[in-house]
Amino acid sequence: MPSYHHLTVQETLDTLQTSKAGLSSIEVTKRRTRYGWNELPVAKQRSWVLLFFRQFKSLMVGILFAAAFISFLTGHTLDVYVILAVLLINALIGFIQEYRAEKSVESLKKMLVQQAFVIRDGQKTGVDARDLVPGDIIVSSEGEVIPADARVLEANNLRVNEAPLTGESTPIGKHDVAVSDETLLADQKNMLWKGTYVSGGQTVAVVCHTGLQTAIGDIAQTLSAIKPEKTNFQLKSDRLAKQMGMMAIGSTILFFIVGYFGKSLEVEELLLVSIAVMVSAIPEGLPAVLSIVLAIGSNRMSKQHAIVKDFASVETLGSVTTIITDKTGTLTQNTLTVRKIMVMGEGEFEISGEGWLPAGNFYQNHVIVNPLEFPILKRMLQVSANSNNAEISFGEQKDGLVPIGDPTEAALLVMAKKAGIEKDFKRYGDLPFDSQLKMRASLCRGMSGKELFVVGAPEKLLEKSGFIMSRNGPEEINDQVKAKIKGKIDQWSQDAMRVIGIAFKTVRDSSIDAIDENELDKLVWLGIVGMIDPPRPEVKPAIEKCHRAGIRVIMATGDHINTAVSIAKKTGIIGAHQEETELLALTEQQLLRLEEAEFDEVIKRVNVFSRLTPRMKLRIAERLQQMGELVAMTGDGVNDAPALKKADIGIAMGIMGTDVTRDAANLVLADDNFATIVRAVEVGRVVFTNARQASFFLVTTNLAEIATLICMIILGYPVPLTAIQILWLNLVTDGVGDVALATEQGHGDELDKKPIGRKEGLLNREILPFLIIMPVLMAMLCIVVYLWFYDEGVAKTRTAVFITMASTQLYNLFNMRSLKKSVFEIGIFSNKYVTGAFVVSLAIVILITEVPFFQTIFLFEPLSFAEFLILVSISSLVLWIGEAYKLVSHKMPLKSIPSLT
Repeated sequence: MPSYHHLTVQETLDTLQTSKAGLSSIEVTKRRTRYGWNELPVAKQRSWVLLFFRQFKSLMVGILFAAAFISFLTGHTLDVYVILAVLLINALIGFIQEYRAEKSVESLKKMLVQQAFVIRDGQKTGVDARDLVPGDIIVSSEGEVIPADARVLEANNLRVNEAPLTGESTPIGKHDVAVSDETLLADQKNMLWKGTYVSGGQTVAVVCHTGLQTAIGDIAQTLSAIKPEKTNFQLKSDRLAKQMGMMAIGSTILFFIVGYFGKSLEVEELLLVSIAVMVSAIPEGLPAVLSIVLAIGSNRMSKQHAIVKDFASVETLGSVTTIITDKTGTLTQNTLTVRKIMVMGEGEFEISGEGWLPAGNFYQNHVIVNPLEFPILKRMLQVSANSNNAEISFGEQKDGLVPIGDPTEAALLVMAKKAGIEKDFKRYGDLPFDSQLKMRASLCRGMSGKELFVVGAPEKLLEKSGFIMSRNGPEEINDQVKAKIKGKIDQWSQDAMRVIGIAFKTVRDSSIDAIDENELDKLVWLGIVGMIDPPRPEVKPAIEKCHRAGIRVIMATGDHINTAVSIAKKTGIIGAHQEETELLALTEQQLLRLEEAEFDEVIKRVNVFSRLTPRMKLRIAERLQQMGELVAMTGDGVNDAPALKKADIGIAMGIMGTDVTRDAANLVLADDNFATIVRAVEVGRVVFTNARQASFFLVTTNLAEIATLICMIILGYPVPLTAIQILWLNLVTDGVGDVALATEQGHGDELDKKPIGRKEGLLNREILPFLIIMPVLMAMLCIVVYLWFYDEGVAKTRTAVFITMASTQLYNLFNMRSLKKSVFEIGIFSNKYVTGAFVVSLAIVILITEVPFFQTIFLFEPLSFAEFLILVSISSLVLWIGEAYKLVSHKMPLKSIPSLT
């Protein structure tokens, strides 16, 4: 795709074979045949039916369908209905997530302009933006959206807001002068980009690229090319399904072999119980429980201002190892605030207060002063307020105020209002900010008749100033004073401040009612102000939490490198211990000069990157992922969308973000705050822990059931539980307990651990001791009870074993609330759902073992109250042994035990 920013105006027109008079209608038709329409093509949408049935393509689903089929054959229709309901709910959740994910390119198209003004056949006319072709001459004014990528031919005080595309937080001055061929997109001051908008001035430009050939079209193609992959959590769930499926099949085969060859059981009974063993070992409730865990996590995140679009992303957040964050609005408050003022002859002042709220104090030498008692400062504040086209209005931000107009002018207006100075001078004429002059001016009725009030780049104003204001009036400015002012400008600029100069000039001819640019000389210098987009106060503690949690934070911004480094230091991304001689930050131009190996080494070490294009953000994210990092990427502009979609977790800004980024992302921040990401990571880690411990609970209880059955068959006794009794334990006791574990709150130490490994499964070496101790203990208790009641008949024996197995599972609930902390430390009744599950499940056990109607169905015989109480009491050994294990394992970490995965 050819570039035009390095060509002169005439060279550009010649290359595109056009002129300032525009194309003819006939030529437009020819070019449209060649270039097509100026629009983004809509990708063919997949059928919603196909999307729905895609949700059934997973190993866990296959295993559950097999379990449903077996249950149907054996007459257990209740199990069939439960399993099918679980599968349907999960399919609906997945379908909704994928359907939403396909909307990103559509949103990209919606944000584009529908109308444009164009010169054709020598006449200015309005056309649909999709009609534009390369070579068309377009005319755009303040408030209009740029309809295509174009080369500036004429610029009249032109400023363009490119934040949606480049991430640059303030409007960019544009001109028609050619720039170097190597200039990056964000610095091409003579180019206009489709989808950005004119914030000031007017322009005439020639269309260079349309449709997919535009910068925004390139992003659309990149988005379409990025194929959705399985999330981290889906991969772990598949691995768990495989493990539990193998466990179920293996234990069933073992049970059948022992029963058939080792003991004289009737084949019909053995087959029936074997099927029950398989169905009980298959965790039909697990997908539902995992969905509940994710849904609860999603709800908790929404209360923390983090809106989850994709449930599986909730857990993935807990595994994040690297967060790549934008600067403006995420780390900073996105509000320019004047912090310092320097007035020659009156000294330096500091101003308190943040945001657009005009409330704050003026300080000198740390003492509050009245700014109106300093004549030069007062004059400077009057100029700031009256040479100003901005307004502060009520809006939806947290302080209820939003700026209308240029943010820099709004910051100057807020500064003046803090001193009680309003726009109260009559204005005769106005010169908006000129990118060539680098200043703006207003002709007002001032203190000495008509005066020119001038605001702009301090270096330019200093060049145009012949005098400096003193308490005795204007005095000639000398080189020594200029050098002192320049030194202060350099110092403040190094602190990432935007420095603005303020000056004025008395107009001798009172009949003049318009501003002549030639009159902008021999100005009277008043002083400079330093403003900054301050970091959010909560960001630095949040980044400290990230570092403690083993999460690396990288800043990737479209802003200048000095600003990026300064904010990185203030927020802790660049540590206080890092020396200036270290490699602290790099721009995209510097990255492009690196070889592949050098590039990889740099992105491992450097945490600040500035002036990045969309492709470079995407490249950084991809390379880090290939190195094994699990990456979360934040963004608000269109330029961030490809990287958000490619990242493991894409995080969009809810306030400042575009529809494109919100659709491409997995998570939307309702408050645009980095600290919210850290809170969401904490919730994500709780979600993973809950998912893991719910899985642990299933494994231990299922193994205990299987171990009990196999042991009693080996010992030559009748099976201790019938098929219907096993299935009831699996469905009710396990099911209620799993759901209760899904509600466990965090225990306050989630961010004191390293990120959960990408390859770390839900079942890992941490569960091995429990996989040995708990099932063995539960089986031993059941065997002891079996032998104790055996002489009283098989029915009563099975009733006692059923009560014991159910009770041990319920006590195991409290073990599984934390594998490290004692349940008494976290509060035995602190999770009301676990307590409720224990009480409700125990009540159901009493109901089906004591009520005659259910006794008949389940083949139970009643036990005395004393017997029931003894069985429930001895089952509590599961809890006490679990507590002892936690005490011992806390002192002796099990690092030597191999992983299950």
